Amino acid sequence: MDDEKIVMLMDDGSEVEFTILETTMLGGVNYILVTDAPDDEDGECYVMKDVSEEGTDEAIYESVEDETELESVFKIFEEMLKDEFDFER
Repeated sequence: MDDEKIVMLMDDGSEVEFTILETTMLGGVNYILVTDAPDDEDGECYVMKDVSEEGTDEAIYESVEDETELESVFKIFEEMLKDEFDFER
């Protein structure tokens, strides 16, 4: 993926820019793996899922909170990106 960026509006009204590292679909749900770390720096990764209603123009993403769901999706992202990143938990 070529450093696609998105801006998310946080609950407190602030905006945070994230770099999308990868996308996948599982069980009909779109997921993205993002980081807020500057290019070429280590940082935190976040798994977000698309909770938008069908037919809307703007995507709405939420952090994956369920541990089982998070583990399943994160394993997929690890496999997809194993040659590019060294994941630590």
